[in-house]
Amino acid sequence: MQYETVIGLEVHAQLLTDTKIFCGCSTKFGAPPNTHVCPVCLGMPGVLPVLNKKVVDFTIRAALATGCQVGGRSVWARKNYFYPDLPKNYQISQYELPIAERGHLDIEVEGRVKRIGITRIHMEEDAGKLVHDPAAPLSYVDYNRTGVPLMEIVSEPDMRTPEEAAAYLKALRDILVYLEICDGNMEEGSFRCDANISLRPVGQKELGVKTELKNMNSFRNVGRALEYEMRRQAAALDGGGSIRQETRLWDAQGGKTVSMRGKEEAHDYRYFPDPDLLPLVVDQAWIDKARAALPELPQARRERFAAQYGLTDYDAGVLTAAKPVAEYFEATVAAGGAAKAACNWITSEFMGALNAEGLEIGQAKISPAGLAELIKLVEEGALSGKLAKEVFAEMFASGKNAAAIVEQKGLKQVSDAGELEGVLQKIFQANPNEVAEFKAGKQKLMGFFVGQVMKETKGQANPKLVNELVRKLLAG
Repeated sequence: MQYETVIGLEVHAQLLTDTKIFCGCSTKFGAPPNTHVCPVCLGMPGVLPVLNKKVVDFTIRAALATGCQVGGRSVWARKNYFYPDLPKNYQISQYELPIAERGHLDIEVEGRVKRIGITRIHMEEDAGKLVHDPAAPLSYVDYNRTGVPLMEIVSEPDMRTPEEAAAYLKALRDILVYLEICDGNMEEGSFRCDANISLRPVGQKELGVKTELKNMNSFRNVGRALEYEMRRQAAALDGGGSIRQETRLWDAQGGKTVSMRGKEEAHDYRYFPDPDLLPLVVDQAWIDKARAALPELPQARRERFAAQYGLTDYDAGVLTAAKPVAEYFEATVAAGGAAKAACNWITSEFMGALNAEGLEIGQAKISPAGLAELIKLVEEGALSGKLAKEVFAEMFASGKNAAAIVEQKGLKQVSDAGELEGVLQKIFQANPNEVAEFKAGKQKLMGFFVGQVMKETKGQANPKLVNELVRKLLAG
């Protein structure tokens, strides 16, 4: 039977606040276990939570950036369940009245734009982390993460392929990083995804029984897990079996999903309003202030780069994938570097050097003005493209400016027509056969003559001028 896949995603994004959502403990990652804790996040008797306003600010920004409607009134709820990493035995979250609803995100897959609905966005606190001892039947719990602010973004079941799911995740991550409210680090767990997936016969409107997939810590693993689950469910249905509604874990090493537990329903959590927290009221002035603070978002910047700088959609996408890279590019152009040349340098030599050293673009020793200077030297004919790469490598390593390196190493391009004519005449005399063949129409020999000139001038000749002189001197 032919099946249609139905996918919905629940994304948990850790917000970039300095302190937790209901107390003053640090949210910094990597501290020794149980050192960023206090009576409030440990749920000690008699303590009261106090809401971190910045968490609300950040969530409103995310809601506006994804076209959601921000509710004027939202309510905090207790989500009750017992697990060792949850010290209060309940999680403060939002249920019936979340802060935002009914948004969307446009994605592009194989040249086709598709709109994915966003059901809701709500705030909640994170749980702790269990650490399992590989040498003994013991588990330890680290409560540092307990109370770290999370924003949960729940999509509509609008995705039909793993590729669409990956595109949605990437687009959402890009927005949150651009807003500077989440670092998007999947490996550290600050950007996490659970996927709900079901199959239904093609043409059927009713949804099939879904499974929830957890433990996917990269875009690649999200795709692999969904692909596997599609095959597993199809095989079960084709064999006359049924799908059990359950939560399954992705085993990356084994390349498969494994059953974890039966899937809980909302009533299993016994949600009720948290009596320690007042309803959250967001007025229009707060929303307007947040909207005014929104930066240019990735999609809008991509479209502008393509239109304003004459870049291809691909190049514009590469440059705008990370906000610091996009800003570096624009600063280079503002300093006088040609847009296309700046794009080529940043997406090739620069990115390669950064990746090799494990650096972010903001850590590089080359400033946008420094790169613009190098680009101008090439455009003015003072430096060949080949030698420019040598100069760039020295700039990247030392931080020196291009002109100083060119002067120090004697790399200035030879663009004196008289000097180059003298070099060419010697080459013509030494290679009469090639001269005759070129005059007879063998144009491919142009490369031979240019190569000989480069050899004589140690790569410093202006190749464009050499081409012009060869045609002029051997005309007829």
